[in-house]
Amino acid sequence: MTAENIYILVVDDDERLRDLLGKFLAENGFSVSTAADAADARRKLKSLTFDLIVLDLMMPGEKGLDFAHSLRRTDQTPILMLTAMSEPEDRIGGLECGADDYLVKPFEPRELLLRINNIIKHMPAAMETPERVRLGAYVFDLRRGEMSRDGEPVRLTEQEVALLRVLAATPGVILSRDELTKRTGVAAGGRAVDVQVTRLRRKIEQDPKLPRYLQTVRGRGYTLKPD
Repeated sequence: MTAENIYILVVDDDERLRDLLGKFLAENGFSVSTAADAADARRKLKSLTFDLIVLDLMMPGEKGLDFAHSLRRTDQTPILMLTAMSEPEDRIGGLECGADDYLVKPFEPRELLLRINNIIKHMPAAMETPERVRLGAYVFDLRRGEMSRDGEPVRLTEQEVALLRVLAATPGVILSRDELTKRTGVAAGGRAVDVQVTRLRRKIEQDPKLPRYLQTVRGRGYTLKPD
């Protein structure tokens, strides 16, 4: 992966630092969005796909540690934790909750860049997902979470977007209902996944009863086979 292919979410309640980091990373070739707190970050994560999260440890409301721990239940996006606290137990706590690296404030911007590039170098190849997939007359944009047909938008629910993103990120890979439940956050388990699959098929398949793209693999789960 190179900088121009990386989309970073910066989450920090300090507006000045947040804006400076966003500008600095953009100047170094990254695509960047920012969020003021965990709630703002959750809203952006619902509609956009990020490759890396730069996350402040201490924020009002939901703390960075709690947010990272919660995020790790359904999302493996790499996290670089920022904090003004330098005690070993703070660093250990950040790493235990799922952070991939830890940077103490204040820091040199160049060091932030080095840490980010180090995380990028260790990203598994599986994380290099396609930006768009074509399903017959439909095109799904994974980053934006949007689907269109002949240039016209097709409405998807949040759960349909989440399911389609996971399947489209690993085309041809069979994912079980349990795995899809875990990775999409769809409530009520496998039955709810089945419902979302049925609804998606009605939107993308010419014949939902004989699906060409969103296929069932008996006894194993579902797989997406785009054009």
